[in-house]
Amino acid sequence: MAKATYMKLKGSQNLRLRLLLATLSATPVLIDDIRHDDTWPGLRPYEVSLLRLFEKICDDCVVEINETGTKLKYKPGIIMGGKNLVHDCGVGRSIGYFLEPLIVLGLFGKKPLSITLKGITNDSKDPSVDTFQSTTLSILKRFGVPSEGLKLTIRNRAPPPHGGGEVELKIPIVQNSLTAVTWIDEGMVKRIRGLTFTSRVSSQFEHTMRYAARGIFNRLLPDVHISTYHSKTGKSPGYGISVVAETTSGCFISADTAVSYGRGEESGEDKDEENNELMPPEEVGEQIASVLLGEIEQGGVVDSTHQGLLFLLCALCPQDVSKIRVGKLSPNGIETLRHIRDFLGVKFVIKPDPSTETVILKCVGCGLKNLSRKIS
Repeated sequence: MAKATYMKLKGSQNLRLRLLLATLSATPVLIDDIRHDDTWPGLRPYEVSLLRLFEKICDDCVVEINETGTKLKYKPGIIMGGKNLVHDCGVGRSIGYFLEPLIVLGLFGKKPLSITLKGITNDSKDPSVDTFQSTTLSILKRFGVPSEGLKLTIRNRAPPPHGGGEVELKIPIVQNSLTAVTWIDEGMVKRIRGLTFTSRVSSQFEHTMRYAARGIFNRLLPDVHISTYHSKTGKSPGYGISVVAETTSGCFISADTAVSYGRGEESGEDKDEENNELMPPEEVGEQIASVLLGEIEQGGVVDSTHQGLLFLLCALCPQDVSKIRVGKLSPNGIETLRHIRDFLGVKFVIKPDPSTETVILKCVGCGLKNLSRKIS
């Protein structure tokens, strides 16, 4: 066996993206200086949990972490998929943090993936599970992912800090490779759907959030429907709302937030949730309505939280030209483009469109094929 050559990287930022791209491109990585100057140096518990999740769905992958957790050696294995898997995501980050890499990895597995994730479903940091259900899965369908077997079942919603939520994700494998897209028509918004949820607070909060959000949306279009959900099994008090706008050309633009007591010190993160400290439900409804309208105003076929995923799917397409339109490039989108260049060698041609203040990106995919699936 030839000794593997490791790609050397530094720092803790974009760890999830680096691990995902390393696995897809079968590139071993060595990451140094992970928060080495912090009071709490090294990997956070949720990042270790993410590594354990990668180990669960891949065969023969090797993870080595030094004693302080500031150095990580990761050698990817073969993506296996598998059914009836269970993973506890802990309470450091919400389930959305783990779903994002999972949905891409699952497509290139040997067998379809079926996994139950437990933890926090809605928080203010990561996309909520409702956004995944309504928006993210429909983006995958654009790239030729079969809709049979593509499903996210939400059994239970729960806010931080104690979690208690549960979702089941099913991802089919792509038979050979994804299909390249030309996706530049955003269309006009034709309907808005949404969901409010409460856990261990008065269910009156749901109606307050609904009326506040609908008060803004109904001035603009009549077809607005926001349903309610009261969680009986959440372990912490909290409430939140997620809304999604569907356009005439089949694009989904989403926004979501949740309000809960901060996670405290156990995650070792800064308490940046203080500013969100228990905003009244009426303001939450109004705020999320204006966030969604801001996303729609920016233009583009996806909202800013989904830009990274869209670029990644384009880069993984066969060697054919993909052309997409997004609004203002988000910081996450820019980092994703840089990492795609480093790991997959795919460069995007970025061309601003001044008339609509959007950006058109073109790329030729790297032609990633699902080599791990069984050849029948």
